Amino acid sequence: MGFGDLRSAAGLQVLNDYLADRSYIEGFVPSQADVAVFEAVSGPPPADLCHALRWYNHIKSYEKEKASLPGVKKALGKYGPADVEDTTGSGATDSKDDDDIDLFGSDDEEESEEAKRLREERLAQYESKKAKKPALVAKSSILLDVKPWDDETDMAKLEECVRSIQADGLVWGSSKLVPVGYGIKKLQIQCVVEDDKVGTDMLEERITAFEDYVQSMDVAAFNKI
Repeated sequence: MGFGDLRSAAGLQVLNDYLADRSYIEGFVPSQADVAVFEAVSGPPPADLCHALRWYNHIKSYEKEKASLPGVKKALGKYGPADVEDTTGSGATDSKDDDDIDLFGSDDEEESEEAKRLREERLAQYESKKAKKPALVAKSSILLDVKPWDDETDMAKLEECVRSIQADGLVWGSSKLVPVGYGIKKLQIQCVVEDDKVGTDMLEERITAFEDYVQSMDVAAFNKI
């Protein structure tokens, strides 16, 4: 197993191909496997190796906490495609030496249990840190067109009614009156909503409920923030 020489263009190409359908060297979270390979790469892969570059930048973001990542760091020859031999620095030698050492079965079992315990502890620490990070709140910026019945509609009162709508995750923004013809103006008003709490259907239902002033409501623009 291995990636060839990770300090060469050929080795980086093998790494890029390996990461084409993987987020990490092993498993589904950053681990000591990623740290081992990351430290063997001399610098950021070129832009045309997009999978390797994406992985490199992601693992680099864990620089300060890499020691706490789960797993046990092994020789480079323990990672990568099965049909490629590691030749990065002394990696190939280390891998060969490991294969030549005859360890007693009982020692192997004890080491395996210890490695498993450390991996589980570090994975628990990582998951705990991850759980404490605040979740990103999906928000959208919406521009609404609120149309009155005619040119005699009190537009100041209409806007007052619209802004009276309050809800968790809803913030009203700027507004203006836009001519639509025959002396009639529509209210164009901006708002920011939390996607999980406020939707356009709810806004339309509550705005058109002011039927003495509002003829209809349309979404003029909708942008994710």
